Amino acid sequence: MKDSRSILATIAKYFYFFLTMRSFRTPAPPSEVETRARILKAAQKLFARRGYDGTTTKDLAQEAGVAEGTLFRHFENKKAILVEVATQGWVEILTDLLTELSEMGSYKAIAQVMRRRMLNLHQNADLLRVCFIEAQFHADLQAQIQTEVIVKMTDVAEAFFQTAMDQGIYRRTNPRIVAQVFLGMFAVSGFSRDTIMPEASSPQAMLEMAEGIADIFLNGVLVK
Repeated sequence: MKDSRSILATIAKYFYFFLTMRSFRTPAPPSEVETRARILKAAQKLFARRGYDGTTTKDLAQEAGVAEGTLFRHFENKKAILVEVATQGWVEILTDLLTELSEMGSYKAIAQVMRRRMLNLHQNADLLRVCFIEAQFHADLQAQIQTEVIVKMTDVAEAFFQTAMDQGIYRRTNPRIVAQVFLGMFAVSGFSRDTIMPEASSPQAMLEMAEGIADIFLNGVLVK
């Protein structure tokens, strides 16, 4: 298990590296990097609250504290800002998940991962709204997220579960499907405090939910 976790941790690092470096850019001056980051942060907030179509470039510039023309010095258009927010958001979310998988004490410790995901993803509610909701209305964005992030993430998760099967920990089944089910469960757990559980749920209630999700994933629902 130690060797497989070490391999997965290495994969996670390379996964993040290759996705963030997918288009090489000449390093920008620190002030320009900071300005770009402010624009993306403002876009994440406004797109989450008003939606992409309900946010103007004037709104973005005002929220970021920059001139409207500055937006177009950093991004070709408003759509390019959305693509950057959503794609980079997915990279960060899924890289965090890979890292947690690599640090699991055992292949059965899925509940711990789910609980941390439920807590951490809820703290990034704005990012989640952009990643999950806006992508539904922009086919090109959805396709880019699918090819640049989701497929690669599924590949890594598949390898993770294949290793568990090879070690006799999980029963033999299609590891690709297991990976897809796991990622779907992970997505649901990220929204659980808003859609499944009351917003003011206690840590104990969240733990119970996480353990329930993990139990169903590991053991199913049929009586054996």
